[in-house]
Amino acid sequence: MIPMVNLKAQYAEIQAEIEQGLQETIANCSFILGPNVQAFEQEAAAYLGVKHAIGVASGTDALHLALIAEGIGPGDEVITTPFTFIATAEAIKYVGATPVFVDIDPKTFNIRPDAIAQAITPKTKAVMPVHLFGQPADMLGIQKICQAHGLKLIEDCCQSFGASIDGKQTGGLGDSAGFSFFPSKNLGAFGDGGLATTNSDETAAKIKMLRNHGSNVRYYHDAIGFNSRLDEMQAVILRVKLKRIEQYNQGRRRAAHLYSSLLADLPLETPYEDGMGVHVFHQYTLLSDRRDDLMQALQAAQIGCAIYYPVPLHQQNVFKAECAGVKLPVTESVAARCLSLPICPSLSDENIQRITDVIRQTLSV
Repeated sequence: MIPMVNLKAQYAEIQAEIEQGLQETIANCSFILGPNVQAFEQEAAAYLGVKHAIGVASGTDALHLALIAEGIGPGDEVITTPFTFIATAEAIKYVGATPVFVDIDPKTFNIRPDAIAQAITPKTKAVMPVHLFGQPADMLGIQKICQAHGLKLIEDCCQSFGASIDGKQTGGLGDSAGFSFFPSKNLGAFGDGGLATTNSDETAAKIKMLRNHGSNVRYYHDAIGFNSRLDEMQAVILRVKLKRIEQYNQGRRRAAHLYSSLLADLPLETPYEDGMGVHVFHQYTLLSDRRDDLMQALQAAQIGCAIYYPVPLHQQNVFKAECAGVKLPVTESVAARCLSLPICPSLSDENIQRITDVIRQTLSV
């Protein structure tokens, strides 16, 4: 069996260091916003090149708290992509705002700046691009639009830890951002976890207060907040993995580029790198008119594969009523043809060859 992500192999490499850190934390009995959370926040901020990194309970919470801190609320519109995990739009709905879905680029699958510009109304208050599958969105174009219209720019970096544009990391290109540490991410915890980033002292202070029940001083509360603190144990694990994130991302890029070279002559579309930034391949997602045949063949060969995402957000039941009549042809076409293959730093050349052999045999029939 070849899994989508081989977390067991990754754990075997770092087991001793993680277990030592966990044992020390248990012995110290400092479990909530302890020294490892503080150290991880500092180390992550330094790596990402941002002034503030605030550990929270999940990527969804990171986006939610960032929206509140940026002043987005009821009656506001936030332009975003329909081709993403639902958490992007959930966070917008949580604050009472309306997600406005616009179409994507057919090659990168990221939100298009021209589509953003066309969707702006007097109610638009923010844009939330997603750096989908680890490829940075066209931030130069999006930044110009946000600056011209006075819009907040909140990055969804839940799939892009370590991706960059001109040497600047995603998470530091907008007003604020949210990262996820779901176990399968490029930087993954052993459970849920997230990070909000910003270069604004004011925004950071608000997020820190909101994550801890609206409190800056114990038992004194200035706002209705949330219980959304990054767990100390998860911070131990993330600190061990953060030291290796460049190695992990290079491993993903190696695997992706080998896939693409082996699949280059087949009637399918391999992931496109636009050259504007460094793609870190949270997913390796191809397009094929025979997607279902490929998926069936891979599963029969005990090879993991998945569809990210089979139903765009504007067609999900939860959004159908408010998106009635919305047609986003590129998004709908991509959702009907996309298939993600196994990818992780430890994926061997031999297994990549085996996976591509199955694909080649299937498409030759």
